[in-house]
Amino acid sequence: MPLTFPSAHPGPGSTTAENALVTVPVDLGTRSYDIVIGPGLIAGAGAWIKALDPQATCAVVTDANVAQHHLDPLLLGLAAAGIRAETVVVEPGEGTKSYAGFAKVCDAILAARLERRDFVVALGGGVVGDLAGFAAASLKRGMRVVQVPTSLLAQVDSSVGGKTAINSPLGKNLVGAFHQPSLVLADTGVLDTLPPREFQAGYAELAKYGLIDDAAFFEWLERNRPAIEAGGAERAQAIAQACRSKAAIVARDEYELGDRALLNLGHTFGHALERLTGYDGTRLVHGEAVAVGICLAFRFSTRLGFGTGQDANRVARHFQAARLPTRMNDIPGWNAAPDAMLDAIAQDKKVQRGSLTFILANGIGRSFIARGIDHAAVAAFLASEMGTT
Repeated sequence: MPLTFPSAHPGPGSTTAENALVTVPVDLGTRSYDIVIGPGLIAGAGAWIKALDPQATCAVVTDANVAQHHLDPLLLGLAAAGIRAETVVVEPGEGTKSYAGFAKVCDAILAARLERRDFVVALGGGVVGDLAGFAAASLKRGMRVVQVPTSLLAQVDSSVGGKTAINSPLGKNLVGAFHQPSLVLADTGVLDTLPPREFQAGYAELAKYGLIDDAAFFEWLERNRPAIEAGGAERAQAIAQACRSKAAIVARDEYELGDRALLNLGHTFGHALERLTGYDGTRLVHGEAVAVGICLAFRFSTRLGFGTGQDANRVARHFQAARLPTRMNDIPGWNAAPDAMLDAIAQDKKVQRGSLTFILANGIGRSFIARGIDHAAVAAFLASEMGTT
């Protein structure tokens, strides 16, 4: 599948040749914004933000790990653009997406005396993006937010589309809001600093776009996965294609009332897995949970008579080649019972009046929303997957 960039969009004050940037627009009327993809965007973020509002002040929210690598270049760029910036540094990990973490971020931004039209800048992976985005949605009834994703997962998924949230002890992402960013700056250069496990976890979300409705993209990923891991043109092409796919879905269904739910392929199972492992990143990170969840969704589809076992096996082989888990028993220390898994699934946001909803597939690139799935069918499938029947 030939993937090509649209016309490159130069950064403010720079040339296209120098930056090789790609812009993917998200068309939401008055809430439209751009996803800018390419190298050097963290250091140049000040110019981009100044172009949005020359008078704005920023609160940069990041975590301790990301701060070591990327906070200073960002702050230097903001200062060079004449933008005052305050910083809020949180602990890394899913546990920070909590009521306590939310309160810490909100109080720090309020103490910095930022105004409603100032910017919250989310510098980090999915945890920081969700947490900072929800703080921006809530503070002063809505501050502006700029997403600067530093993980593959965040660049292709969580930074785009305006879904922000924190976790509850009862489930993942159950407290949140839709709050679109003013800009997304996806600096591809930072991905080389990711630990291999974090890059691999993000790959699951990348592959998801091919599995939802673009079989040709999945075939391209099968051929080009090693090149994507190595970096260079294939990696940037893959990120841009994923962003185009998500932007198109978000433009059709901003508030997830229809087919935007397809973006949750693998997430109903995956979020339950995260809850049952206590959001312990040493055992399971979000992208790994999504990988297992996608494989479960394809196998469950086959069990219900949709798709074929060959497609389910093909998806699992691809994720195994990317060094991702594909079964619950691949999770270190996994010992949850099927009933516990079913209870966690029942907390999913897509549950309607007690009825279970899953994203299933008739095949690769042929996903669909399946409502009213019988609890007993899910329980029997989980028991077979866990080897208890």
